Amino acid sequence: MKRSTDNYVDGKRQILVADDEFINREMLENILCDDYNVLKAEDGEMAYDLIKQNCNTLSLILLDLMMPKLSGLDLLSRLKEDPDSRSIPVIVLTSDQESEVESLRKGAADFIPKPYPEPDVIKARISRSIELAEDRQIISATERDELTGLFTSEYFYRYVDQFDKFHPASDMDAVCVDVNHFHILSERFGMSKVSEILRSVADSLRNVFSSSNCVLCRMTADTFLVYCHHRDDYSNIIEKISSGCVGMSTTIKLRAGVYASCDKKLDIHSRFIRAKIAADKIRNNYSTFVSTFDEALLKEELFSEQLVDEFPKALEEKQFKVFFQPKYDIRGDKPVLSSAEALVRWFHPTLGMISPGAFIPLFEGNGLIAQLDEYVWRRSAEKITEWKERFGRPVPVSVNLSRAEMYDPELVNTFEKIVKDTSISPKDLYLEITESAYVRDSSQIVDRVSQLREHGFFIEMDDFGSGYSSLNMISELPIDALKLDMKFIRNAFEKQNDTRMISIVIDIAEYLGVPVIAEGVETEEQYLALKKLGCAIIQGYYFSKPLPAEEFEKKLQESIS
Repeated sequence: MKRSTDNYVDGKRQILVADDEFINREMLENILCDDYNVLKAEDGEMAYDLIKQNCNTLSLILLDLMMPKLSGLDLLSRLKEDPDSRSIPVIVLTSDQESEVESLRKGAADFIPKPYPEPDVIKARISRSIELAEDRQIISATERDELTGLFTSEYFYRYVDQFDKFHPASDMDAVCVDVNHFHILSERFGMSKVSEILRSVADSLRNVFSSSNCVLCRMTADTFLVYCHHRDDYSNIIEKISSGCVGMSTTIKLRAGVYASCDKKLDIHSRFIRAKIAADKIRNNYSTFVSTFDEALLKEELFSEQLVDEFPKALEEKQFKVFFQPKYDIRGDKPVLSSAEALVRWFHPTLGMISPGAFIPLFEGNGLIAQLDEYVWRRSAEKITEWKERFGRPVPVSVNLSRAEMYDPELVNTFEKIVKDTSISPKDLYLEITESAYVRDSSQIVDRVSQLREHGFFIEMDDFGSGYSSLNMISELPIDALKLDMKFIRNAFEKQNDTRMISIVIDIAEYLGVPVIAEGVETEEQYLALKKLGCAIIQGYYFSKPLPAEEFEKKLQESIS
């Protein structure tokens, strides 16, 4: 039970005098009554009952050792074993010096000898004991997390530092434990249930590590830190803690990042940053729940941080270049370059060309993708205008939209402004939206796509065949083309050239009145088979890799002449 540091009753702090001698009780009450609200007990059992009834408001106990029913020493032992009363300071009243020593060992804060000294001495000892006890309570309140009882981060790092000083040769692990999808649990069950989960995790950590010297901390809402002797059974530990969250209406999964046998030359914060990096590495991994830090992870994290930090400058300096991969219409006797897909590349002044696989997922995760995508949309629209002026006809370009961008209420206005600024037609800008985006929150996505179509934009369902949508759903979606997923194409031709699924999709597209685009076409065999099946547009290395604008223009020139 948590005790208040402001233990006032009727405007005064409350003190219990426990002494079997009536005159002693009265004498102490007369000395203290002006400054304190005094309770009195004439034997040990009565004192214990009064303490239990008033443990939240008692500021101090004056305890005679020689009392009937329950001796002062036995009462003192009982009080210090009880979490409700152990923090109440006790001053022992005794004339026996040997008892004084034993009392201090059992947890007494001080003693007052009998016969009693001057009243001012008694008051000073009482005041000082209360002050020290309340200071300890304040320190304890800041030292321990109120919800779980584990150390707060500030004190955790101090105790780890102290541990290292006294155990310099110990092989230690820095461990970061996170609750998977904590924000979802908060939304589903509310703070009361989530608090229960966090307390359960904290209790399980204490139980698992109780047999070894370790320091435990609740760092943030759902992050726990452990500093312990090196061990190799963290997978079992995480499983045990997860299963220990009993009574929950959902399965609680934890993940742990371990910086094993950590380098003590590193400051303590850096050790746990490494553990956190390892934990975050498996944030969305549903089969792995323990990750061990290595230097490659740190390099990857530092590289990602560098990319994020340098993104604004890269955008301003136009280090991002838009490449164009030609798309060929194969419905006639001869393939015709009909459009292109815009793909972004980053040409860094010192790092060289950075793979999209390194920065696209990163920017999708931290929200920077919206700025990058708008940059690509505008550069693509500018090129459409330029090609129309140079070659006498527009060349439509497909650009990608992330799922997050579909929730932007200004999305339609953004595209309208790009169209107006570059003087292109909306039908010249093809918008690629992944199949998975339609499936999640489909009604809201469909509404936004419908708005874009109403403004004249051409909508391609990208990555079709990745396994999300039902055939029934497809018939209701606002789309102008189906773009087959690259892996869907590759798998069809790798598995004994079984293209029956592709044929079915093309039949569905024909029923819907939309063309099928196949990406990732790499061989003549694939091209001829797709043409025979009735595929309309092909994109892939068989015809061309993604090209810088200058090289794409050469192909465009060749197709016109």
